[in-house]
Amino acid sequence: MQVVIHHNPDCGTSRNVLAIIEAADYKPTVIEYLKTGWSRPQLEGLFAAAGLTPREALRTSKSPAAELGLLDLAVDDETLLAAMIAHPVQVNRPIVCTAKGVKLCRPSEVVLDLLDRLPPGPLAKEDGELLIDAEGRRVG
Repeated sequence: MQVVIHHNPDCGTSRNVLAIIEAADYKPTVIEYLKTGWSRPQLEGLFAAAGLTPREALRTSKSPAAELGLLDLAVDDETLLAAMIAHPVQVNRPIVCTAKGVKLCRPSEVVLDLLDRLPPGPLAKEDGELLIDAEGRRVG
């Protein structure tokens, strides 16, 4: 199964998701969207597939959303999409695509729903939170 991750290596959640994917023995296509940027059709397709609106996909912390006035609920989807294209960091991450669907993987264990197989356990996040126990079962 092909796995694509829209990834920011500076984000702990994104690193955790990539580590989970790789621990499950997938060779994902990694798209560092801060380097490549976004296109409008790409964002619209990802959001539609994930069942997200631009507002739901907007990164509101550690981004210029507040300075750009994007937190105001009166800001429309067109404006949000334009801001996301101009400032790729505005898109919350990581977004993962597999044959099982597309999801914004926050928290990082959401990615397990998109994989055909789980990584062997035990497996923990960077912060030590256990995701897969020693018997290979999901925790939580």
